[in-house]
Amino acid sequence: MPKPPNTIKSKKITVTTTLDVHAYLEQLVRGGLYGKNAAEAAERLISRGIEMLIRDGFIKFRSSTAKR
Repeated sequence: MPKPPNTIKSKKITVTTTLDVHAYLEQLVRGGLYGKNAAEAAERLISRGIEMLIRDGFIKFRSSTAKR
C-alpha cells in the first residue's frame, strides 16, 4: 500500500556542512532511527533541536496555522 501524501506544508532548504558532519549523519542513518539518508537525518536533528528550544523557553511554539 503506498504511503499517503504529507498533509503538512513544507519548505525545501539547502544545508551545506563539513565532511565530518555528513559522516555523522550517515552513521545515524545506518542506525535506523534517523531516516533513509543524510538529509532526513539532518531534518530530524533540526526538529529535535527546535523541540528542545521550545521546551527550554528559548523560543515559542508556533501553531501550524501561523503565518509564515
